[in-house]
Amino acid sequence: MEVGGLPVELWQLILSYLRLPDLGRCSLVCRAWCELILSLDKTRWRQLCLGCLEHRHPNWPNKPGVEPWSWREAFKQHYLASKTWAKNTQDLESSSCLSLFRRRKGRRRLCIGAGGEFSSLRAALAATSPYDRLVLLPGVHEEQGEVLLKVPVELVGQGKLGDVVLLASIDQQCPTAHLCNMVFMPARFTSVLYKTTSGYVQFDNCNFESGQLQIHAPGTCQVKFCTFSHSSVHLRSVALCVLENCEFTGSENASVTVEGCPSPDRNWACKHLAVLAKSCAVSMWEPDPASCPTAKQNGWGESLLGPVRTCEVVVGEEQSSFISAADAQALLGSAQEDTEFGETLQAAKEEEYPALDSNSSDSDSCSADEENARAVYKLRYLAHSPSHTLADITHSRLQHNRLHALQRDLKLKSLQQELQQDKEAQSLANSLQGCIIRQCLFRDGKGGILIYSQGQAKVEGSIFRDLTYAVRCIQNSKVIMLRNDIHHCKASGVFLRLSAGSLIADNNIHSNCEAGVDIRKGANALVLCNKIHSGLRSGIVVVGNGKGIIRSNQIYGNKEAGIYILYNGNPAVSGNRIFQGLAAGIAVNENGRGQITGNVICENQWGGVDIRHGGDPVLRNNLISCGYSDGVVVGERGKGLIEGNTIYGNKGCGVWMMSSSLPHLINNQISHNSIYGVAVFCHKDDTGDYRPIQGGSESFQEEREGAGGENDPDSEEEYLAARRPVSVALVELNSIDHNGAAGLHIKSSEALNIIANVIHANRDGGVAVLQSSQMTCIADNSISCNSQGGVLVEAECQVELRGNGIYENSSHGIVSKGEGIIAENDIIGNQRCGLQLLQAADMKVTKNRIQSFQDYGIALFDEAKGLVQENLIFQGRSKKSILRPMSNAEDCIIQNNMLLTFKKRFDMQCMLINPPARPHIKGGAPGSCVAAGRQRVSSITTRGDGGCHNHGSIFCTIL
Repeated sequence: MEVGGLPVELWQLILSYLRLPDLGRCSLVCRAWCELILSLDKTRWRQLCLGCLEHRHPNWPNKPGVEPWSWREAFKQHYLASKTWAKNTQDLESSSCLSLFRRRKGRRRLCIGAGGEFSSLRAALAATSPYDRLVLLPGVHEEQGEVLLKVPVELVGQGKLGDVVLLASIDQQCPTAHLCNMVFMPARFTSVLYKTTSGYVQFDNCNFESGQLQIHAPGTCQVKFCTFSHSSVHLRSVALCVLENCEFTGSENASVTVEGCPSPDRNWACKHLAVLAKSCAVSMWEPDPASCPTAKQNGWGESLLGPVRTCEVVVGEEQSSFISAADAQALLGSAQEDTEFGETLQAAKEEEYPALDSNSSDSDSCSADEENARAVYKLRYLAHSPSHTLADITHSRLQHNRLHALQRDLKLKSLQQELQQDKEAQSLANSLQGCIIRQCLFRDGKGGILIYSQGQAKVEGSIFRDLTYAVRCIQNSKVIMLRNDIHHCKASGVFLRLSAGSLIADNNIHSNCEAGVDIRKGANALVLCNKIHSGLRSGIVVVGNGKGIIRSNQIYGNKEAGIYILYNGNPAVSGNRIFQGLAAGIAVNENGRGQITGNVICENQWGGVDIRHGGDPVLRNNLISCGYSDGVVVGERGKGLIEGNTIYGNKGCGVWMMSSSLPHLINNQISHNSIYGVAVFCHKDDTGDYRPIQGGSESFQEEREGAGGENDPDSEEEYLAARRPVSVALVELNSIDHNGAAGLHIKSSEALNIIANVIHANRDGGVAVLQSSQMTCIADNSISCNSQGGVLVEAECQVELRGNGIYENSSHGIVSKGEGIIAENDIIGNQRCGLQLLQAADMKVTKNRIQSFQDYGIALFDEAKGLVQENLIFQGRSKKSILRPMSNAEDCIIQNNMLLTFKKRFDMQCMLINPPARPHIKGGAPGSCVAAGRQRVSSITTRGDGGCHNHGSIFCTIL
């Protein structure tokens, strides 16, 4: 009949009664009939697939409720796999016709059991011929001694799974065998259920109870749709074997043990297994949206920890221009990669510098001439000074550009993108060697997979739950883990040690009692594109000379640090999103190191990055934002290079550091944090300490003992090349602005260098030195527009202020009660005094340019003493004196200062010409000073021959 003669639905009903051979014949009639047969996928093909006794649901045991993409394709794979065991010779190119004589055409069917031809398996094997089919009838079959398989056979249980129980220990000594639809239980004299040392064996739809399956090279195996209850598989030096769609429960040790380097002597079946492994690649599974906040439509939504807190990132001074952490593409890189950054970020208007607002000027007491003078001064100030030029005119534009660049550079990559860029990872992901474990379920036992003594395994699409550990890879072994689900382990999920190597990619690792991934003792892991979350301790731990690459992962909701590095652990951590942790985002402790670059670290309860006890990482170009505490914490004896990071919108300080630490803080953008921009304290703080042991029964004591061992010389050279020695804590070339308290808050018991920073528009003072028993050097900084004074130095503090530009702060420029040097600074335009020396201050004040419109240039009170000489002091209001020496100290020396006042508006132009406005940064490009991520922070012009100089001019009158 023609296909068009009947409705398709009626054809499908008729054809659903055909057997498999008849369906094949119908598909060969014509194209229309072929398409008609293919249309039976969800009817007849589904029925045939599920009715096959040798196999179960194609997605068993992990997802038996999910249909395969094609029932016909699943049945085809079942059918081809069931024939693999009989292909036991190599095809010869010159005589391919010999394959017709590969096995006997007349295969016998022999029945064993009550009513069969043989009463026992041993008796049947004595009479069998190669490739015969032995059928065990329902019942319990027990063999008293070891059963030897000396000829290739197929051993099949009749009826449903469980009807046939075999109590025996089988030793295969033939090239191939196939066992199907039986329950294996151990004999009384051994726990070994089945073993082979040379041949290939295929198990389909079997149950193994309380015993062990042993395969030794050059033997190999394929195990499909089997259940292992209190049983295990031991593979020794196998070249290639496949475990697919199996369930392992209740193991007392590891469910699967892979031992020894893959043998070069490959069994005949390895070729067929390799083809099968490539053709039956695990389909991509979609993560459960409820399991990860980033899997939701908006990229974040409601997480396991409750509603995600949003963080307003203010651009400029306008509250209307902000970016939310809940949906911000720039800060947090949500899954909606195509959303334009400009939709969430309103660029602030770029306009010329406005006049001073009401809180920075006294409109009632300033005359019109003074207002005109202010305007002229401001033009000159803009041309020479790094303060308003950076922070008000271009702050919005720079912030927009910087966050836009972060969005582009810190976008989370997919596994496909990572593999395209990393050929080594791609080669690992595609490799087929050792044991391949696919779509298996490991549950309710001690261990999942143990690989040791140079063993190799590849684990794909499997589930590990309620175990002590999921995967343990040690002793120079290698494991490749792709798209697995690992959760609720009593110890670490994945454990690597003793120079093990691995590729761990696109896994969902969560809710484990210890670390999600534990790397230690020289292990080297490539950890890509995983979701590691909700652990009761850390997400990833790198310990005891462990190393590797940790890239493009989502690490969130862990009870301790997202990544914890200690005892000379030295990983490369880049391109990750580490968020919503209940402790620090990244903790580097106990001499840990690491290259931490290009990560988004946000919304963590403790510091975004916590460095203590000899931790010495390179922390570069990260976005550390919206934390519930400090952005970066450098605790007791912490070190490290902290460079080029954006530390933004944290509830605590931008950077919190102890004076016993030696960090190098350079070229960072530290802004909009709720407390201090950078705070230095001398008291001990233990809030960031962690419990000393992770990894179940594995103590860190052995890591401590081995911490002094030799490191990789190549990595050591790279590490030293990225650093320069720092003997004093250094804060250099940072932009510290718009923080909720002082830009720099210092209570230090050791020396500190603060060099060439932009400290602008903070809601308290610019720099507050409250304790400094050793010298604090503050040089070449721009300190401007802060809500209180520019610099405050408390009593008994030692400071050196040199080459700074201190402009237009809302109170005094400098207030000092301590001792030290104030030299070659520009202290201009502050709301109150330019410089105040109070109480028992003992300062040497030389070669500064000082001016204040509102108050005195220099005021000395109480018992202040020291030397005030060779300063150039400009008068502000004509009714005020320029210099007010009210100190009672006899040894307060004031000499050789130049006091200037302005008679005309044009006179103001000379104030910051020769030399130009400070700071003058050495080593910068001609005509510019670069800091804070290559932002232009000042425009320093070359000195002109004309204008005002130290000896006065026709525009200046010496008082």
